[in-house]
Amino acid sequence: MAKQIVLKEFEYLQYKNDSENNYINKDSFEALEKFVLENETIQYLKITTRKGYGKVLQAQNFVGVIQTKDGTTIEILPKIHNVDEDKSKEILIKMLKTLRKSPFKNFNMANVQSKNMPLLEIFISMFLEELSKLIQKGIKSDYIPKEDNLKFLKGKLKINEQIKYNYIHKERFFAAFDEFSSDRVENRLIKTTLQYLYQKSKSNKNQQRIREFLFVFDEIGISHDFKTDFGKVKPNRQMRDYEQVLLWCKTFLLENSFSPYKGNDIAFALLFDMNLLFESYIGHYLKKKGFDVSLQDSGKHLVENPRKFALRPDIVIKRKENNKKVIIADTKWKIIKEEKDISQSDMYQLYAYGKKYDNNHLYLIYPKDDENPSKLSYKYEDGLTLKVYYFDLTKK
Repeated sequence: MAKQIVLKEFEYLQYKNDSENNYINKDSFEALEKFVLENETIQYLKITTRKGYGKVLQAQNFVGVIQTKDGTTIEILPKIHNVDEDKSKEILIKMLKTLRKSPFKNFNMANVQSKNMPLLEIFISMFLEELSKLIQKGIKSDYIPKEDNLKFLKGKLKINEQIKYNYIHKERFFAAFDEFSSDRVENRLIKTTLQYLYQKSKSNKNQQRIREFLFVFDEIGISHDFKTDFGKVKPNRQMRDYEQVLLWCKTFLLENSFSPYKGNDIAFALLFDMNLLFESYIGHYLKKKGFDVSLQDSGKHLVENPRKFALRPDIVIKRKENNKKVIIADTKWKIIKEEKDISQSDMYQLYAYGKKYDNNHLYLIYPKDDENPSKLSYKYEDGLTLKVYYFDLTKK
């Protein structure tokens, strides 16, 4: 039986050829190790050693799901203070919902019973919920250009093909015609995603729903070239109901919507950078509080003439009445246990932002943890002040 392992960030993964819960077998470990080496510039996992354990893989700042070819699934959850596994999943999904151009955005968590459900099954359930809405509204059909050798003439006779294929069979007609059909590229991508997820899912409920939906798409073909077919999708008002479903299809079929990776030793990986998630969530939280927020603000450079070394603060809050920038903040997904954990480079970066944006309200925002030191504040020259703030992700 394929193994399901849950890790929190910075926890270790070891191998052992037995059934203990904290271990995976050697083949799975080696596949993950190769995956790490082929993607070492991103470092989804870190190869290291532990005294008494030998070589181990350590979760880093990426969360999500990795599945090896033998079906072993590694679920990596964010390390958040004072929360259990289910709450950690709930917070992760809440953060995912704030990502722009992601399929999570409009999802209602109340529709999925996430307790004790693996993360991959939650993602599959989310997709099936969106697809259910689409099917209730009705899948689209269109006039599809086709060519075929027919017993009767319809459309336009293809002269060259007629000579080639029907030199002997004069009773047949090789014709080009339009046929009103649901076998269009969007529906082929959806059917392909359903077939793909049927192989990945271990949930009886999800598998049953997939079989029901495949019945709806029974007369539709499948996609053989995902990237080309996604390129053929033309968004318009008539296809608006398909947008979320196709975002999910792209997420599952291409797997690289958020974190592209190399290598063939991993069957499936859907991974998210916690630094980007944390920034997105903080920005979304501030917008909900009524602030005019700009993420990854651009326009300023460390050297202006000629323009070099672009500055992109994570968060810029503007005063609505005069569009003046009043607060500049950088978010860092890092647990601060003592003052020395704050990076000097972060301090230099915020100082540069303050000088170039002519702003003296600067913040470094870190996740809240039980071991955070008391709130810290620093005064640069020229009246610039930097404050350290710890954000509690368990807030509603």
